Amino acid sequence: MCSSGKIGYLGTMEIYNHPTFHMACQQFDLVADYLQIPDRDRDRLKYPKRSMTVALPVRRDDGSVQVFSGYRVQHHLTLGPTKGGLRYHPDVTLGEVAALAMWMSWKCALTGLPYGGAKGGITCDPRTMSTGELERLTRRFTQEMIPFIGPQIDVMAPDLGTNEQVMAWMMDTYSMHMGYSVPGIVTGKPVSLHGSLGRRESTGRGAAYLVNRAMDVLGLKAGSSTAVVQGFGNVGSVAAFSLAKYGVRIIAVSDVSGGVYNEKGINLWELQKHIARSGSVAGFPEGDPITNEQLLVLPCDILLPAALERQITEKNAGQIQCRILAEAANGPTTPEADEILNQREEIFIIPDILCNAGGVIVSYFEWVQDLQSFFWTETEVMDKLFRILEHAFTETLQMSKRNGVPMRMAALSLGIKRVHQAKKLRGLFP
Repeated sequence: MCSSGKIGYLGTMEIYNHPTFHMACQQFDLVADYLQIPDRDRDRLKYPKRSMTVALPVRRDDGSVQVFSGYRVQHHLTLGPTKGGLRYHPDVTLGEVAALAMWMSWKCALTGLPYGGAKGGITCDPRTMSTGELERLTRRFTQEMIPFIGPQIDVMAPDLGTNEQVMAWMMDTYSMHMGYSVPGIVTGKPVSLHGSLGRRESTGRGAAYLVNRAMDVLGLKAGSSTAVVQGFGNVGSVAAFSLAKYGVRIIAVSDVSGGVYNEKGINLWELQKHIARSGSVAGFPEGDPITNEQLLVLPCDILLPAALERQITEKNAGQIQCRILAEAANGPTTPEADEILNQREEIFIIPDILCNAGGVIVSYFEWVQDLQSFFWTETEVMDKLFRILEHAFTETLQMSKRNGVPMRMAALSLGIKRVHQAKKLRGLFP
């Protein structure tokens, strides 16, 4: 478990025992040492403020009843309501959700959003469930969460395995409980239910924008650059198309079923048609099959992991052959891999809490629009998104160069320092 020196307190934190939570704690401890945060303040910053675990009995289509496990972790409430996604995946655990909530806290603080971090999840496989079963599961989870959520308490959004439809069910369930429509209870809703234009594409477009800025820093030309994308879901596919618009040649992509490699470049439109027909990247005829492990070590200018956590480890970090590592996924690089990558000055890292921040930034815009009942054009949304990302990127880069620290250390330091300062200013109640 994370080191802190308070054995009694740590005993209660064993509920978060998970490799991803350990990883998030390792990152925090390194930054806390660098910032010289007093020991007395570290546990308050590190551990979640509030965690909920709920049992969700759901009637399946065959008449049987299955009980699913649901989680919601609210990391800190110092700067405003908590904000974070809801994922449906067979491997969801409380510890994983707690790690993602912690990263969301630093991400929101880095980009100047008035939120604390949160994350939720349900341990299920949405690919094996019907639409009716998913709706019943979503509504039951929302009902169980009602005492702990609200537009000024905790605002959910889509994540792995969830989408706009899931958010619409959540909004409806909460609104029925309140007796009036409350669109601000979730973000990532359909535009017709007061969602924001550009929200669906925001994470991928934001990642591509930051890659473009990194290419400016390194003097790379988009027209002669190549990219490899791990995870061709919503984020990875939008990022790939956005990079292609800049002129970058996409030479390999993958999803959970496998990948495809074509040195001359992949026709993304044809690939998308293939995925619509078959449900996966695997089997795309216009390239050679490749595994996710092989894909990560391909020679390229841009490597964009947009899948799950802990994909770049001490085993493959020394083999990576890219100039820019753009972390569109949450926590794709382990601390052990970081130690190796930090010795490789030829690799420019755009850390996850910066690279994938586009989603929560535009979620913030959606929340603001819902609170005001005043909606913006997609051009306005994208302009505001890129302005915030530009500011965060410049701040992180300047700190990295000024203090001689890696980009991840710079980004995390900016986020953690802001949360620490806010807690000091508010004091300890009572």
